[in-house]
Amino acid sequence: MKKNMGATDKLIRIILAVLVAVLYYTGVIGGTTAIILGLLAMVFLLTSFISFCPLYLPFGISTVEKKD
Repeated sequence: MKKNMGATDKLIRIILAVLVAVLYYTGVIGGTTAIILGLLAMVFLLTSFISFCPLYLPFGISTVEKKD
């Protein structure tokens, strides 16, 4: 897998995942919403750690900064 996620993209995904966790643990979200957002948060964390987003591939998107 070729990396297609830059540092800013990864940071935003990690922040969103942490935000979902905080909302869950403080009781702001619950039920089906918590399950869906929790799964999305796990996907965000996974893609951040491997620096690859499969949804970017068909669209040819890459947020990795190019070296000159």
